[in-house]
Amino acid sequence: MRCSIVPPYLLLRIAESQEPRLAGAAAAARRALLHDIPLRNLRGVAAERPEAPGPPGLHRTISTADHTETLPGRVVRAEGDGATGDNATDEAYDGLGHTYSFFSAAYSRASIDNASLPLDGTVHYGDAYDNAFWDGARMVFGDGDGEVFNRFTLSLSVIGHELVHGMTQYTTNLVYQGQSGALNESISDVFGALVEQYAAGHTTATASWLIGEGLFTDLVQGSAIRSLKAPGTAYDDDVLGKDPQPDHMDAFITTTDDNGGVHLNSGIPNRAFYLTASALGGFAWERAGQIWYDAITAGTLPAASDFTLFAAATADAASARFGHGSEEHRAVSRAWQSVGVDP
Repeated sequence: MRCSIVPPYLLLRIAESQEPRLAGAAAAARRALLHDIPLRNLRGVAAERPEAPGPPGLHRTISTADHTETLPGRVVRAEGDGATGDNATDEAYDGLGHTYSFFSAAYSRASIDNASLPLDGTVHYGDAYDNAFWDGARMVFGDGDGEVFNRFTLSLSVIGHELVHGMTQYTTNLVYQGQSGALNESISDVFGALVEQYAAGHTTATASWLIGEGLFTDLVQGSAIRSLKAPGTAYDDDVLGKDPQPDHMDAFITTTDDNGGVHLNSGIPNRAFYLTASALGGFAWERAGQIWYDAITAGTLPAASDFTLFAAATADAASARFGHGSEEHRAVSRAWQSVGVDP
């Protein structure tokens, strides 16, 4: 299973652009769509879990594809090596480290499999490739087209997001289709945001709650790819259009595109998490994040879970850790009800 950060509907808008100033971006988006078509055909498939956990501790390897589509590429930085001076390489290396450190400190988790699996990444993938993805074993980053997208290693929330797709393989292993696929995407958004918040020391009130902040160039009217705080407001641009994410079940999008709208309807559980975190305040990873983490690591969620099942799992997790009827339990239940899901 491969999970990418930029949804196909956004790439399609860029690919169809007739703006002369975005000619390079349109060509890059068309190449990205052609590349990603096989990925979108993997519908309803749960991911295979990579083998061979590593020795205890953090072990990173960054390779470069040298602008080809050959993986894993040539190793350019291994664990303990100094900075290379190449921005993408060093950002990927640091981002993997921040993600590992977050899960270790917040939840005592040793890498994405909880058994010290080495963390691998490949940068400089493809020709101005407009995406980043988790391919089931490693993270892969394009350099962007320079007109709409900057390099994808610029955003720590993107690095965290993609690596959490790996963690999902070892926990819920949610099928990447429909509501379970939207939950898969939402879990990556939630913990991608928390990785960034932890690294910056941001509280619930001071965090941006954006995924992919800094990815858009100055030519784009938008702040990020997605917003957990206010789904549907991340961008509003003449070329890209308006962010189409719903924030309530009343606006749930039924579609066969995007594996059944996995990048679209993820706005609904994203908003539920934000509302939970906002109600509880403080550092979001301490209570809201702990509840979500408990829910996905309990081993009880079916791979084809829908929003209602997941909402119930988070309510149960809040009750188990903090007590039935506790502030945390009430916050979770009210958050889901606010987005039209009854846990």
